[in-house]
Amino acid sequence: MQTKERIFHAITFEAIALAIIVPSAALLTGNATGELAIVGIGMSLFTVVWNYFYNILFDRWFGSDRSNRSLAKRVGHTFGFEGGLIFFTVPTIAWFLQISLWGAVLIEAGFLIFFFFYATGFNWAYDRVQPYKWLFNRKANAMV
Repeated sequence: MQTKERIFHAITFEAIALAIIVPSAALLTGNATGELAIVGIGMSLFTVVWNYFYNILFDRWFGSDRSNRSLAKRVGHTFGFEGGLIFFTVPTIAWFLQISLWGAVLIEAGFLIFFFFYATGFNWAYDRVQPYKWLFNRKANAMV
């Protein structure tokens, strides 16, 4: 993917996820949709920023030659990323929604389970449909 398509992919991924998870979480938790939309958007933005800085730090610590990383390093990378994400987001969710840390852990667990399946399905569908190429190449071809 080129940079423009990566940006399109990320925005589409997040927008559809928020459209699914915010109303679902509102129904399950009884919290207002607006509050959960703020939490969802905030978590999405934080995840992007955390991903950027975490990977810079990880590359500095373990080297930037990603092609030769062992499975153990890759698993460690994933646990570190998710653990750091949970460390920062759970207290923030609890504070913002004024719920217990346990309640925030349950919401975070629900998000993690949702995103595991959603990411798999979204990326499979995206690769099959290729909406960026369909939308933008079609416009370019129509102009010729």
